[in-house]
Amino acid sequence: MRPAPPRAGWLFAYDWDRQELERLQATANMPRFDRAGFDLFRFPSNAALLGFDLERFATRLANYGRRRGWRAVMSHHEQFGALAAALVAERLGLPGTTPESILASQHKLFARRVLQRVAPEANLGFAELELRYGQRIPDGLRYPVYVKPVKAAFSVLARRVESREELQRHTRFGRRELWVIKNLTEPFERVCRHRLPGAGSAHRMLLEEPIPPQVTQYNLDGWVQDDQVQPLGVVDAVMFPGTQAFMRWEIPSRLDPAVQRRALDVARRFLAAIGFRHGFFNLEFFHDAVHDRLSVIEFNPRLASQFGDLYRRVLGIDAHAMAVSLALGDDPLRVPRTPPTSAVAASLVYRAFRADAVPPAPSPAQRLAFSQLHPDGLLLGFPKRGHALARDLKWTGSHRYGIVHLGGRDPGDLRERAEHASALLGWPAPYLDHATSPVESQTPPPWPDAWSGPLGAT
Repeated sequence: MRPAPPRAGWLFAYDWDRQELERLQATANMPRFDRAGFDLFRFPSNAALLGFDLERFATRLANYGRRRGWRAVMSHHEQFGALAAALVAERLGLPGTTPESILASQHKLFARRVLQRVAPEANLGFAELELRYGQRIPDGLRYPVYVKPVKAAFSVLARRVESREELQRHTRFGRRELWVIKNLTEPFERVCRHRLPGAGSAHRMLLEEPIPPQVTQYNLDGWVQDDQVQPLGVVDAVMFPGTQAFMRWEIPSRLDPAVQRRALDVARRFLAAIGFRHGFFNLEFFHDAVHDRLSVIEFNPRLASQFGDLYRRVLGIDAHAMAVSLALGDDPLRVPRTPPTSAVAASLVYRAFRADAVPPAPSPAQRLAFSQLHPDGLLLGFPKRGHALARDLKWTGSHRYGIVHLGGRDPGDLRERAEHASALLGWPAPYLDHATSPVESQTPPPWPDAWSGPLGAT
């Protein structure tokens, strides 16, 4: 009689993770997963945010996992899941990295300080904005400047500001917004005060050196096991012109392999410095080909779930299955590859930059046509309205209402399929000559020779 498969916990598995969990759950050699967590973006699930405490959540799950005989616990969720999984793994003695290393990576100001120590050539000029939301912005700051919360995800409240007046408006919030900000940050803050007190409060903003628009953004994915850093791959970003909003993610990467190796070297130094010794990671970085400058945006201590499907399509690499293997303490390289189904693939991001420009959600008939004519396609919708839509537009500058994944024989075939799929859904295809954005591209300024003044690295 075949032994029962092991059990494992998968925390905050939504969107891409939910689909991958269901796929893997049907695989004979996979554990049986118990799910826990809530969806931050859908009501009433996100009502659990009220009074949410990560330590209590982890203790309750550890007790549950002990009764269920969990052999692994994992999460690819940036806001709460990665830290929660580390806390649970620690309580159960399961494979995983330390909660302190998760905190060090997700606390953006602390991470900048670490990066300045171990890889200053890949760091940006930065400084903390030490004031409460809505307080008067001090004089003497250098503009333009890029501002972001010390703890956030999905580029929330991250933007370039051109003046003191614009920064003042950006940090002034109503009571409803302040409630959301506090409850998104406070669970992390409570753990950080206890586990990484030297980092300081996460209830503040970080100022960074602005990036010239000619640079290109990339993601390096990989994992660490037994202190050894292994690369998974690189995914290229294509932005809506003149904005920081992603329009597409594409694979295979066009980035020079030598630059990819430099990014991996930076990752090795940073991950070793924060004690990240077991788990998947995602490094977001810029590369300016003109000046050959590589600059770290941030490190995310988890698999970038959105890209797992792309790796499988083009490289035959099952990143989610590898993450399960690593969570069990096994070697991810032993996970079998599958035959690639495409030569190129993209994650197509559909956005609106105004509330009155959001197209209607696809009808059941449109969804059926999409699934019949593009059976390999992956479709996710993120519809919002009212306060949630207004908050999206204010906090991120756009509203991401949908994502489609497709593959193709070559870039031309992929674009043709993307345009056909977009027409079926009634959405504008996310390509430069079809998509509109509120800012026109301008002649890119050069990088400054040195970033000095109030935003020198601190």
